[in-house]
Amino acid sequence: MRTNLKILHFATGISLLIGLLLIASVPGFGQRGSTETIDATAFGTSTQLGRNFSVKIVIYEFSSPEDKDILVRAFQQGQNDGLNDALAKMKSVGRIQTPGTTGWDLHFIREIKTPTGRTIRFLTDRWIYFGEAYGNTQSQSFNLTAGEINFNDKDKSKSGGVLLPAAQLIVNKEGELQFELRKNAWRLTNILEWK
Repeated sequence: MRTNLKILHFATGISLLIGLLLIASVPGFGQRGSTETIDATAFGTSTQLGRNFSVKIVIYEFSSPEDKDILVRAFQQGQNDGLNDALAKMKSVGRIQTPGTTGWDLHFIREIKTPTGRTIRFLTDRWIYFGEAYGNTQSQSFNLTAGEINFNDKDKSKSGGVLLPAAQLIVNKEGELQFELRKNAWRLTNILEWK
């Protein structure tokens, strides 16, 4: 009787271990497959001229066309705030990090093939800092972070991009979508990609 109980416990333990190993080996459960890391240097423009910092973007996966459709519908229904709410509900598909921060999740990343390489566009809800929320500042309405990186496979020195750390999406007078910025865009250079 006691031997049968020991065998049963041992078999249960082995089954549990095999089950955990199988779940951990399936992409989507505990891991996301291979990631891509992009390192860049952000240079200030206009009033931020002369300032620079490093930016690291980690891509777990690219967003699906369905994710894009969700964001389009959210913007049509609720403008910038609707878009921000929809982004906050989406799963993380990447991460962006700057010095002095632990970074924050990217909720939408898209890859577009170009004749010279590819373009990566990302969009996420912006982290609102305590001082902004406490002071109820106007900067809270610029609740998106966006960016674009252009990779030139033929001439790496022509690769570059732009980072919009505090932005909101608006419809301009011509009826076109446009990012309105709280301050200036940051120019991204020295692009390095790690796959």
